[in-house]
Amino acid sequence: LPLHKAHLCPVQALCNWLSVSSGTRYIFQTVNKYGQISIATKLMLTSTFFGMLHNNLLDINVYPDPYGTHCVQRGGVQYLLLHKHTGFCNICKWGGWSSDFSLSSVFRYIILISDNVQLSREDFLDPDRSPQFCCYVCGQSCHYF
Repeated sequence: LPLHKAHLCPVQALCNWLSVSSGTRYIFQTVNKYGQISIATKLMLTSTFFGMLHNNLLDINVYPDPYGTHCVQRGGVQYLLLHKHTGFCNICKWGGWSSDFSLSSVFRYIILISDNVQLSREDFLDPDRSPQFCCYVCGQSCHYF
């Protein structure tokens, strides 16, 4: 972000919060009816968080229905699988899914919007093929490391 918009950076805001809270408080704490933190050591309920998120999105004229627990689960599953190389059993445990391996519940969260469905079957195991990532905004692909 440009310097004049640095205060909008969510990563910086989280780092600031963790620094101030010394890691002893929840990131999302309970809020009373006046919008103030009520009990600093109590976790905010998921339903409360999504209610507030819903209202915040409406405040900025963004249709809120696509954003919910499934959005969080999709991002979490993809992060655990692609970046942390977490196994399916542990992903099922994290997501609260049965580990009977009825993969339909987990599989829908693994499919990326940016998955390259145009890749030929013969190219999957080609050792000279570079990995590709398709931008979910513009659809263009680039090589990554």
